[in-house]
Amino acid sequence: MSRKTLTWTMTTMLSLGLVLSGCSAAPKENAAQPAQPTAKASGESAQPAKKVTIKMMHLWPTGNSATQNKIVNDIIKEYQTANPNVTIEQEVLENEQYKNKMKVLSTSNALPDVGFTWAAGYMDPYVKGDMFAPLDDLLQGDLKDKFVNGTTNAYAFGGKTYGLPVELNIVPVYYNKAIFAKYNLQVPKTYDEFKNVVKTLSSNGVAPIALGNKDRWTGSLWYMYLADRIGGPETLKKAIDRSGSFNDPGLVRAASEVAQLVDMNAFNKGFNGLSNDEGKAEFMNSKAAMYMMGTWELPNYTTNKDVPQAFKDQIGFFKFPTVEGGKGNLDSWVGGPGVGLFVANNSKVKEESKKFVSFFVQKWGEHAISEAGVIPATKVDTSKVKLPQMYIDLLNELNKASNITLFADVQMKPASAEVHLNMIQALFGKAASPEEFAKKHEEALAKEGK
Repeated sequence: MSRKTLTWTMTTMLSLGLVLSGCSAAPKENAAQPAQPTAKASGESAQPAKKVTIKMMHLWPTGNSATQNKIVNDIIKEYQTANPNVTIEQEVLENEQYKNKMKVLSTSNALPDVGFTWAAGYMDPYVKGDMFAPLDDLLQGDLKDKFVNGTTNAYAFGGKTYGLPVELNIVPVYYNKAIFAKYNLQVPKTYDEFKNVVKTLSSNGVAPIALGNKDRWTGSLWYMYLADRIGGPETLKKAIDRSGSFNDPGLVRAASEVAQLVDMNAFNKGFNGLSNDEGKAEFMNSKAAMYMMGTWELPNYTTNKDVPQAFKDQIGFFKFPTVEGGKGNLDSWVGGPGVGLFVANNSKVKEESKKFVSFFVQKWGEHAISEAGVIPATKVDTSKVKLPQMYIDLLNELNKASNITLFADVQMKPASAEVHLNMIQALFGKAASPEEFAKKHEEALAKEGK
């Protein structure tokens, strides 16, 4: 697929706003129907349905994604009740373990019947390897007109759709109001104000930002925002699709700003050797004042019953600040569709797996808002659902977004993405200069081609 980015305009966001206000929501009674009838007409004799086992792999462990894990289990239980001949076997791994397991299983074409994938470049080798089944029949069937406009585009290759997203995400900066109040800090709107917040916190022995950069994509979020705010929303996109270059002054400066943040002790100690979960713990334990992450984290600040209410009450968010002289604006976000479901093309229970995926997508949309506090990719009538204020505020921000740029490592093909992630860690670890950072990207993208 030649198009390796997903950038939404205000038009799409306005469309999303209408959807989320309930103006074009799918009727719930239709969404709630089981994906497959399980009984014949009354009085008609029938053989018992053939026993089917569907193997599913997902990335929401009970420890750090308790709410999502519960929703998955509830949906599975509901499907199995409606389809007693079907058993769903789960394997649950955290994010990086999941990605590694996918690589291992793909080498022998032994993917689970149903699993989750990221969009665009991440999917490229799986689609080219004929490992994912096309799901367009579902989009023309039970799921017709169920998705928010544009959300499935990044899962389409050569006119066919190979994954169905369950979430939409943008990336805010969460902050601890109590820590900010203790040091008389205001929410920063400019990058200079942000750096002053960092200086104040660091000088008082408080970790300004929680980061676990062992996973590398976490640090990429910081680089992406700086690239956007300095160079504008198209600069990084063009560097990746080769109509531009990582040697662009705005992108080199973005890398320089990352290095400067490291020099300012902006991040918690040992951040480059900590996983995202370990870094996040610094924020969850009120040892760090800020944490930048996708809206999939919303449950921890809204609905997660395992998180003390006192902590949830002191968490707010702000948009990544503007940079003086930069070309980006405050309403431009890093984000895009979250993970999506795939069906393995060589699955021995492919048709039943597709029916389960259709059921799962619809039920996820129903549960996600009220129970998880995450934004689904399907149209859902929220008019009768009581939502936490932070959720409402972020929905409003999503509705007025001027641009949403898909995560850089997801935009890229796997080999280039790996170079990008390695260079992110090197940049944050002061093992590569901004110029070297740009050079390595250029070499990798030139080698891999479009």
